[in-house]
Amino acid sequence: MVRHAARQAGLHHTPLHLLHVTGHPDDPTGTTADEDGHGPPTPDAPVTERLAELARSEFPGITVTTETVPGRPAPVLLERSAEAAFLVLGHRGSGGFPRLSLGSVSQQVATHADCPVIVVRPGETPADPDNRVVVGVDLGDIGAQALDVAYEEAAARGASLQLLHATFHPGEVPTGPSLVAPDYEALDAAALEILRTEAAKRLDRFPDVTVHARVERVRPAAMLTEASRDAALLVVGTHGRGGLRRLMLGSVSGEVLHRAAAPVLVVPGRDGDHRAA
Repeated sequence: MVRHAARQAGLHHTPLHLLHVTGHPDDPTGTTADEDGHGPPTPDAPVTERLAELARSEFPGITVTTETVPGRPAPVLLERSAEAAFLVLGHRGSGGFPRLSLGSVSQQVATHADCPVIVVRPGETPADPDNRVVVGVDLGDIGAQALDVAYEEAAARGASLQLLHATFHPGEVPTGPSLVAPDYEALDAAALEILRTEAAKRLDRFPDVTVHARVERVRPAAMLTEASRDAALLVVGTHGRGGLRRLMLGSVSGEVLHRAAAPVLVVPGRDGDHRAA
């Protein structure tokens, strides 16, 4: 997780800030908390410094700072997201924060943060991934912010970009003898044209990004999970503003976060540019 955060900082020429949230603000012991803010005491003082040294040694071009604060992880991270370029979270047992898992903390932060959030699964990320960024596109609510961030990530990495749209609704399949099946070929061609139009809008800003658009009539989560294999990054977006927004891909979001083989970058669906740290 820390390596990914350090690499992300290097790619975007931003400083890396390692934040360690310990226990409850009213807890004088300064114990390390689990995702619900509770947990047995563990030594926390050396954690961020060890990780900072790791980041500095492997990515010497970045500035690394550390901080340890009391509080519950999710509220603290959400507050800090207002002034960060990215938040990077890991799964249970990974990196220096073994109690921060893909549970309530990661789900809350990924859904409600003001800045993009990257959820990393180091144990399942390929050591030598393809230089490829994947973005899921919901044609019913195309998130310009998510697409722009996906392009920025591909450009920063010198990577190719895959625009993927998947749809499958059992109700589309006719069941009665007099019902005529939709022209799926025409529907898919129209969807592909929309993806290509979105790509054309960004050609002037990202002339060096090679784009591949693909439309399939399958479950979105299955398509994105499969595409994430050996990818450098999978990008999805969120709907709307405030605490009630949902991930762009709806019910598949949780499945993608749990099953994707690549790190998942969740981009908030709001107008305007995200802030840099």
